[in-house]
Amino acid sequence: MASFVDRVTLHASAGSGGDGCSSVHREKFKPLGGPDGGTGGRGGDIILVVDQGTTTLLDFHHSPHRKATNGKLGYGDWCNGAEGKDLILSVPNGTVVKDLAGNVLADLVGEGTRFIAAQGGKGGLGNAALASSKRRAPGFALKGEPGEERTLNLELKSVADIGLIGFPSAGKSSLIAAISAAKPKIADYPFTTLAPNLGVVQAGSTRFTVADVPGLIPGASEGKGLGLEFLRHVERCAALVHVLDCGTLETDRDPVKDFDIIEEELSHYGGLSERPRIIALNKVDLPDGKAMADMVQPIFEERGYDVYQISAASHIGLTEINYAMARIIQEQRKAEAAEVKTRIVLRPVAVNDSGFTVTANEDGTFTVLGEKPVRWVRQTDFGNAEAIGYLADRLASLGVEKELFKKGAVAGSEVQIGEGDNAVIFDWEPTIEAGAELLAGPRGTDVRVESPWAGRYIEDPVDQLSDDEIALQWENNISNPRDPQVEDSK
Repeated sequence: MASFVDRVTLHASAGSGGDGCSSVHREKFKPLGGPDGGTGGRGGDIILVVDQGTTTLLDFHHSPHRKATNGKLGYGDWCNGAEGKDLILSVPNGTVVKDLAGNVLADLVGEGTRFIAAQGGKGGLGNAALASSKRRAPGFALKGEPGEERTLNLELKSVADIGLIGFPSAGKSSLIAAISAAKPKIADYPFTTLAPNLGVVQAGSTRFTVADVPGLIPGASEGKGLGLEFLRHVERCAALVHVLDCGTLETDRDPVKDFDIIEEELSHYGGLSERPRIIALNKVDLPDGKAMADMVQPIFEERGYDVYQISAASHIGLTEINYAMARIIQEQRKAEAAEVKTRIVLRPVAVNDSGFTVTANEDGTFTVLGEKPVRWVRQTDFGNAEAIGYLADRLASLGVEKELFKKGAVAGSEVQIGEGDNAVIFDWEPTIEAGAELLAGPRGTDVRVESPWAGRYIEDPVDQLSDDEIALQWENNISNPRDPQVEDSK
């Protein structure tokens, strides 16, 4: 059974917002006291938080689907709905969050660092919040927005100052156990570590962390062995320590050859060529190991490397190599402190940005995309004619209707707002214009939808009226449509 997982896929579904309430306040002697519908509650977020007590992504491996709670409905008497509870997910220090395209969304380093993986939907406004001087008694409320649904890839890159690299059974686990309090698996037979181990080392006044990386083998950069899977754990290291086995029993191996093979694999992986190197010639407590170390040490020194003869078993040379690693860490920390912090550049939206786009498709249909139109459609209750009229007013005020005219839309053109499964498709009627709140009609209705001309595009309504229709309008106290003043107003 897996006990260490450093790469998982997370399916995060935030909570949806609660619907607003459409209600009328009633009390004694005031049967119609005005709108008092409350706003729906906000849906819960899904938040990733760095927790030092979490060292693996195993929980997400077993339960990749996570969902936050929804917000509650609004109520009458100006009562807002309860908010959904945020879902807090603990992740290890050094977790990198990527989207499906491989773009890095967040690099979570440091205790308590937070990232909103999926944002909860906003609650719908109640009719009390929708009331205005022109719309005194709205007979509708807005629906809550759906929560965000995202599929994310989580990768763990261990946060360590020093990375120990080398062949399997070179002594990396023994070294980290000797210089720190870590307790990795150690045996006297050849095997490779299956997961990175972290240890904390104290050298004088400097404290730093050391990670041993599972053994590399020739061809790791091509997918062989485990080395390529775990090389990401040394990407954050300030320096790399080559642990070379000077007491190997394999006749076709020697420390110089092992070093060249490991460096070749690192070059194929990329991004590690500038890291300082330290050479640790291990197992010098063995007679053959000491002789081999004395023979190869001048070769590495000629290449410009710092070389130390050590023995993880008998603790020979560990103090010297610990202080050598501490010096590199001190220099790296001083350089980081002297670096000028990167300024955050704010890029405001251009003043001429309408916030939406209208696209004329080849099949004669039109697609409207934009944050506001898509959000407004999601908030609309299409079972309420007054709510539909309110949506039409909002779209017209935003300029969607004018843009459709410019793109060549005519009466009956198929218009789609949004994309995917949540898109809304309807036959566009340009007679629906802004100003629904100024038209008289029963609560919960929209006279533009109820009128006999709704759904028809009339180039010149006056010329198409019959004498009987004009007489009927006179009987209903409607102005003469053929009045010269009416003609001039056109």
